[in-house]
Amino acid sequence: MGSMVWKILGTGSAVLAGIAATKVADQIWQKAGQDAKFDPKDPDSPFTTALAYAALTGLAAGVARTMATRKAAQFYARSAGHKPQEIVDRDL
Repeated sequence: MGSMVWKILGTGSAVLAGIAATKVADQIWQKAGQDAKFDPKDPDSPFTTALAYAALTGLAAGVARTMATRKAAQFYARSAGHKPQEIVDRDL
């Protein structure tokens, strides 16, 4: 397995997880009694509501992308016998 496989696996899983998390966050928003037609980009919508919506969707998407990327890296490591080079090379 090479770098290209990891790029597809890691990026693809993160993108799909972000999309799914945003859809789930939208449903949570609606079930919490918020307006289903709320548009946070509308300058006439209340700022605090837009900020709460952004916090909810951002948190959900961030957590989902992180978890999906971690699981993709675990799958890659089990399949290839080593972590993806892009993860190993990072200076933390």
